[in-house]
Amino acid sequence: MKRIITPLSMMGADLVSLKDNGCAPLKITGKKLKAIHYQSPVASAQVKSAVLLAGLYADGITSVTEPFVSRNHTELMLQSFGVSIDCQDKTATIHPPADLIAQDIIVPGDISSAAYFIAAGLITPNSEILIKNVGINPTRAGILKVCEAMGADITYLSINKDSGEPTADLLVRTSDLKSTVIEGEIIPTLIDELPVIALIACFAQGTTIIRDAQELKVKESNRIDLMANNLNAMGAKVTPTDDGMIIEGGYPLTGTSIHCKYDHRIAMTFTIAGMNASGETDIIDSECVKVSYPGFYEDFESLF
Repeated sequence: MKRIITPLSMMGADLVSLKDNGCAPLKITGKKLKAIHYQSPVASAQVKSAVLLAGLYADGITSVTEPFVSRNHTELMLQSFGVSIDCQDKTATIHPPADLIAQDIIVPGDISSAAYFIAAGLITPNSEILIKNVGINPTRAGILKVCEAMGADITYLSINKDSGEPTADLLVRTSDLKSTVIEGEIIPTLIDELPVIALIACFAQGTTIIRDAQELKVKESNRIDLMANNLNAMGAKVTPTDDGMIIEGGYPLTGTSIHCKYDHRIAMTFTIAGMNASGETDIIDSECVKVSYPGFYEDFESLF
C-alpha cells in the first residue's frame, strides 16, 4: 500500500500502516485534502485512480503524470458523472465538481476474465469460442494487440461505442501463433493478463520476450517467478528476468501439481494450461478464483 500511502499523504491524508511495513492493515483518519501534481513512478491505474478520487474533494486542481498511460476507466466514469477531467499525453487532471450527476452505468464484460477463454480458444486444437460483450477499451485491451501480433484468429463482432466503454463480441479460433516482444507503453494495458499471455507464448513458434513488467512482482504474488516456476514444472522453457520473462515456445506441457499461492490469475491460467497438457494437472488453492471470477470453473466446464 506504500504506493497509495505516499501520494495521499502528500495531499494531507492521515494513513498509517499499523505494522509499519507499507502494507495493510491501515489506520485512516479523515483530514482535509490539498491538491497536488503527482509524478507517479509507476504506470498504475490503481495509483492514478486513488489520487483522482481524492482530488474530487481536494482544495484545488489535482494532476497525475505517469511514465506510460494506464487504464482510464476511472476517468471515463467520472466524466459521465459530470466531473471535468483533462487527459493530455501522460497526465490526467481533475477539477473538483460542485455536484455529481447520478447516472445509469453499463459495466461491460471484463477483458481480464475473458483473457482465459481467449487463450483457450487460441491454443486448444479445433476450438471456436464466442465471448460476448467484452470491454475493448484500448487502454485496457493490450492483450488483443499482442494476440494480433502473434497471428491470432480473433474476429470482432457487434462493436458498440455508445456507452462510454467500447465493447465487442470476440470470436476466437485455434491459431498458428508466432512469437513477439511485449514491452514499453503497452505493458500497463495488459499487466493483469501477462500470466495468461505467457501461457499463450508457450504455444507459439519462436521466443517471446516480456520486458518492463516489474509490476508483476508486487501483485497478489510475484507473478514472474510463480509463472516461470510452474510453467517450467510442466515442461515449458521459461527464463525469469528482473522485469519479465523469456519464453521459448513449442515445448509440450505435462500435467503436474501447480502451487498458485492463492493468486486467482495464476489459478485460472493453469486451468487453461492443464486443459492443453498431457496427464493430470492439480491446482492447489484453486478456490482463490473467487477473488475476481466466482463462476470461472462453471463457465470453464461449459466449453466442453
